Amino acid sequence: MINAVDHIGIAVADLEESMGLYKTIFGVTEFHREKVEEQGVDIASFTLNGVRIELTASLNEDSPIASFIAKRGEGIHHIAFRTDTLTDDLQRLASNDIRLINSEPQLGAHDMLISFLHPKSTGGVLMELCSEKQ
Repeated sequence: MINAVDHIGIAVADLEESMGLYKTIFGVTEFHREKVEEQGVDIASFTLNGVRIELTASLNEDSPIASFIAKRGEGIHHIAFRTDTLTDDLQRLASNDIRLINSEPQLGAHDMLISFLHPKSTGGVLMELCSEKQ
């Protein structure tokens, strides 16, 4: 069941520059850094009053983040929701005509399994469902 907001994903062109900006704005002193080769991204994340903010830069020109930035520029990329029944949720959503970008869970940051829902079927919002690997 989908039960919480997990994080807000923000697409950035230059991860180091963006980290500096977020340090200035929010006083961030520590970032979690991680590369997710499978998704083609380099991530720096931090938690602000219980909400994780995930700055996401492209590792290559073919990644979804690179495409997003080329089309829309930097900014909010997705909202991620935590679930403890990812596969069941994907089946339920697909049977209710929610378009899935990933019909099978993929490896994501923070040792999570993830799947994206297409914004054309979610009111224009790219949504990510994520759960802990089991």
